[in-house]
Amino acid sequence: MKKLSVLFAAIMMVVSVGMVKAQKSATLNVAAVLNAMPEKTKADADLKAFIDTKQTEIKKKGDAGQLKVKQYQEEASKKTAEENKAREAELQKLQEEIAQMQDKAMKDSQAKQDALYEPIEKKLQAAIEKVAKANTIDFVLDYNSSTLLYKNGPDITADVKKELGLK
Repeated sequence: MKKLSVLFAAIMMVVSVGMVKAQKSATLNVAAVLNAMPEKTKADADLKAFIDTKQTEIKKKGDAGQLKVKQYQEEASKKTAEENKAREAELQKLQEEIAQMQDKAMKDSQAKQDALYEPIEKKLQAAIEKVAKANTIDFVLDYNSSTLLYKNGPDITADVKKELGLK
């Protein structure tokens, strides 16, 4: 019985080592591939322009609010308490509008980023899958990932760039 247990354990070790060796893994420098893609460069520029436009709108509204604050402070002593109270309410409303603009700009920027990068991510994923299947690779790990578990596999960055027609 003891010999059978030892034999079984030896067979299991051989089988498990064979299974580990059968799995191929590779690393991919995702950042390098993305930075080489012209679509990503264009998306980055489009997103920056969109964000800059939103920031300009918010700044313009904020500057107008600052002018009103200054004007109201200068004229406060010449106005009645009711007028000053109405002005304070107007300034409060303006401040709320600016906060709402900032929130909306953040949400719009995130939506724009998602819309711009989704097709790029899909294209990259398709290229990774095609290269991995062609090279019978079971696992592809991001070379730059902080959770990288295995880094001795072949680096397929050049093959993915070639698949995407990049240099």
